[in-house]
Amino acid sequence: MATPKTSGFTNPDLSPANGVQGSSYLYQYGTTPNTRVAMSQKIRLLTPAYGGGQALFQIGLVADFSASQSKGNEPVRGIGFGDHVAEIVPTVTDPVELSITRSLMYLSNIWQATGYAGGIDGPVRSLKHHRWPFDLEHQLVFSSLVDADLYGLENANNSDAGKKDGFHQGHKALQYPKLHGDYGNNPAHSVLITMYEACWWTSWDLTNQTADGGVLQESGSAAVTDVHDYASVYGEFLASGNDPTIGQYGSIRFAGTTNIPTQTASTSLT
Repeated sequence: MATPKTSGFTNPDLSPANGVQGSSYLYQYGTTPNTRVAMSQKIRLLTPAYGGGQALFQIGLVADFSASQSKGNEPVRGIGFGDHVAEIVPTVTDPVELSITRSLMYLSNIWQATGYAGGIDGPVRSLKHHRWPFDLEHQLVFSSLVDADLYGLENANNSDAGKKDGFHQGHKALQYPKLHGDYGNNPAHSVLITMYEACWWTSWDLTNQTADGGVLQESGSAAVTDVHDYASVYGEFLASGNDPTIGQYGSIRFAGTTNIPTQTASTSLT
């Protein structure tokens, strides 16, 4: 049997370059309206593409994406103090769960789109074949209206990639090709970054549509090891807001004794 010729072969549905995972017409960009309300057309999801080195590239044809998280709390009470919650103590946080639904392509599936050697690139067909985790970067692209509020009209399309105060570095500039002279020499939008680090697939489903449908879709869920904002230093003294010790608004229970309502001493058990 003759060996098939593979020289010069390129996979247009998985040819990671210029920030996207493919180069076929399926990956062409369109315009989006400028609104103040965040919209799905302004979401970019970046993951490793098999054969793409160490960079992250935008996934194409994602029909659904969601992230969920939960955290338990334990109420603390005291015997002899009546039906009263003394304090709520947060417990450890459950891992973030991601859910992704993506259109299946002949030359690229959800395994390849997250860095694994699946489909035409390798043997990955099951969750048990995953030996390494992947990262996912969530980008919320701002509209021109919001860019103008951040940087002023003169810099609305030339993002400065974050305020330089150490706590607002979680976004960067997303460059766009210059088509006309409307937006200067370097058109850009601000992008708010959320990094989902070291994700492991926990479920996978191939939805075979009914006879009157045409599109095959893959969906999967992944557990996330850590979530951060791309630039901040996390630790005990993270500036997370509602901190009364630095003059921010906080609960009156933690704002110092001067703000706590006084109570008359009583020996009553009610």
